[in-house]
Amino acid sequence: MTNKSFFIKSYGCQMNEYDSEKITSLLLKDGYSNSDDINKADLIVFNTCNIREKAAQKVYSDIGRVTKKNNNKTIALVGCVAQAENDEIFKKNKDVDIVLGPQSYHLLPKMIDAHNEYQKKQINTDFIINEKFDFIHEEKSPKGVSSYITIQEGCDKFCAFCVVPFTRGPEYSRSVINIVEETKSLIDRGTREIILLGQNVNAYSYSDEENMTYSISKLIDEISKLDNVKRIRYTTSHPNNMDQELMRLHGSNEKLMPFLHLPVQSGSDEILKNMNRKYSIDEYKKIIDGLKTYCPNIEISSDFIIGFPGETKKDFQETLALIDYVQFKQSYSFIYSERPGTKAANLEDNTLLEEKKERLEILQQKLQKIQLEFNTSFCNTNLTNVLIENQSQSNPEYYFGRSTFLQPVYVKAKNLTVGDIVPIGIETCNHKSLYGTIAH
Repeated sequence: MTNKSFFIKSYGCQMNEYDSEKITSLLLKDGYSNSDDINKADLIVFNTCNIREKAAQKVYSDIGRVTKKNNNKTIALVGCVAQAENDEIFKKNKDVDIVLGPQSYHLLPKMIDAHNEYQKKQINTDFIINEKFDFIHEEKSPKGVSSYITIQEGCDKFCAFCVVPFTRGPEYSRSVINIVEETKSLIDRGTREIILLGQNVNAYSYSDEENMTYSISKLIDEISKLDNVKRIRYTTSHPNNMDQELMRLHGSNEKLMPFLHLPVQSGSDEILKNMNRKYSIDEYKKIIDGLKTYCPNIEISSDFIIGFPGETKKDFQETLALIDYVQFKQSYSFIYSERPGTKAANLEDNTLLEEKKERLEILQQKLQKIQLEFNTSFCNTNLTNVLIENQSQSNPEYYFGRSTFLQPVYVKAKNLTVGDIVPIGIETCNHKSLYGTIAH
């Protein structure tokens, strides 16, 4: 046991946030205390993301800022940058003591002990498939109203732009029993909304000892049987894994929210082919149409990569046309970022950065306009089923919640309880959020 403290910083996706929670649990169990000051902690864990170049660069900048003030710290660099860059990290920054891939974070306490005992740098970037979930300890601390559970990791898709298959390994799925038990633990600690996570979450497939195979649809139905689970979401999905069973579930399971993040990346068949996405725009549209057949009020969000190598003005216009067709209500959009080791890194790119920036601005303005129109449609109406997630500490008369469509809702009210699902009279909005009071 130790009396030392740690600070953990997460970069990137929700899965990294989830992993950081589990690393926190491991370190607390090992006797560390959790510090809220990065400069005072004895151990600093950087849980990294390697999706975009800037995310990786930021890690090294953050390490430099910390060690400049005090280099008598143990620095652990874990996650996807650790997996991708491996022992090159020690050459890039001599202050890093531990390098640990995302499939092996359960080994961190032992690696810290080895570093302290032998005063040697430690590294493990093995793909230890599914083992880390055996080391998730039952936690007693309260949880937020909305909580993540990783059900699937890895990717077999090999999109031309993406490093995930190289940093997270092949697709694999956790056992249903394991997931349900973790869900029960979260419920006991205050969670009311479960968000199922995976690199390709709808590729979830698990066969139990009796050869019963569970898809994500069957898993959602199992979780739905737990009374205190009020809402279920899942992210991030791949279009190729959106089967009829899952689409139908959106119309039949009341706990499954009518909001789906389904990244398309581009509206051009030519660009999708070069991205190795393995679907066409017509196929993507059929999925959207099918979802709306089963669940007419479902709304869609997406990811867009702008300026992928070879993207022409025509390709970009086709992306804008797809946005007009689907009317995405929330989206993430970025200029293409080359990642070493991916197929796209070898593609010729003749489009100037300034033109890519102009395209991104046009696309984001269109998306923002759609989002504002959507939010405005709720003004002067009662929005039912807003889940209250927290109360403002600075002004207790204000609460924060989310709608079924994942819209942030700010509520002025008295005597609400975190975890309540309440109707809100929406008074004003902007393209990001809704504002209102309790509906009477």
